[in-house]
Amino acid sequence: MKKILVVDDEPQIVRVVQGYLERAGFQVIRAANGEEALSLFRRERPDFVILDLNLPGMDGLDVARAIRRESNVPILMLTARVEEVDRITGLELGADDY
Repeated sequence: MKKILVVDDEPQIVRVVQGYLERAGFQVIRAANGEEALSLFRRERPDFVILDLNLPGMDGLDVARAIRRESNVPILMLTARVEEVDRITGLELGADDY
């Protein structure tokens, strides 16, 4: 079973995303902040990461940078940020989609 790490500080968003993914047959690992996300990433080695940019403490851009230094795992940015500069920055950091 493929593992997906979902990182978002909004519990309702995580529940919705988790529900869809589990119904599709994926195992979901959840993190609410950047530090927790990196710890889980290193321990669980997920096959895919869905990452919010607006996280408490270490933001999603920093998490993406750290993950990209260690792995080529696909990263999808899931965020309320809609500015072009945010999209470009996320993609330049190694996100596969925004």
